[in-house]
Amino acid sequence: MISIVVPAYNEEENIKNVLRDIKDTIQDSEQKFEIIVVDDGSTDKTAEIVSSDKDVKIVRHPYNKGYGASLKTGARVAQGDFILYIDADNQHNPQDILKLIRHTDKYEMVIGARTKKSKTSMLRWLGRGILSLIANYLAGMKIPDLNSGFRVIRRDIIMEFMPILPNTFSFTTTITLLAIKAGYNIKYIPIDTTERIGTSKIKPFSDGFRFVMLILRTIMLFSPLKIFLPVSVVLFIIGLFWLLYEGILFLNIGDVPILFIISSIIVFLFGLLADQISLMRKNIGKDY
Repeated sequence: MISIVVPAYNEEENIKNVLRDIKDTIQDSEQKFEIIVVDDGSTDKTAEIVSSDKDVKIVRHPYNKGYGASLKTGARVAQGDFILYIDADNQHNPQDILKLIRHTDKYEMVIGARTKKSKTSMLRWLGRGILSLIANYLAGMKIPDLNSGFRVIRRDIIMEFMPILPNTFSFTTTITLLAIKAGYNIKYIPIDTTERIGTSKIKPFSDGFRFVMLILRTIMLFSPLKIFLPVSVVLFIIGLFWLLYEGILFLNIGDVPILFIISSIIVFLFGLLADQISLMRKNIGKDY
């Protein structure tokens, strides 16, 4: 069975149409589904609208906990082997659900990757591009869409990483990187999205900074040298050029270039230590 989880916060303008389109899409499918709406402490009529739909299970947060918290709640109450996440803001086309689930026999996670035709603001497009560049380097592979909210993923993977998954919009970014670094099979399916109805809940600058920090923290769990090594190299190059500059021009070497070179060695050794700890943690996890 596949559990369709729809996180919703003040989506009274969209939720009825989204649920209708989801049910229209899956009604003729041989696949077994359940639909769960997680109302994240909405102050409008979202919960009232969902509660009137007998085909949908609703779980309500007593107050607003965050987008990621809603996805985690949905995973906890879901009965399906796979969980399909789809946003309630009417950006995703529910007909694409069938495109994603047909690949669950070979892949643990299938992500709807937004194409260039998808409607999004210039600021969010730019921010997503910067985040993708950072994530691509740190993950060691090209990630077509880092934080798409439209994806299907095996439930036990979410439960495996539940303690370190954030309660914010960074949930999707984190679960993507965790699944990649843990070696799970992932597939990206191109999708087109439309412009959302209503106001976006994402705050570009604060959430963008949080995304970057979570990317760094996630990679630190699996490949810390990806972070430590570039810092070490930069410090060493600065120190080396500074040393040559002072030695050739002034025939005198000060303390600063030596400090940079020593710092680069220390950072590199810290990176090696962190990498060994990461490797030990992964091996211990396999034993148990």
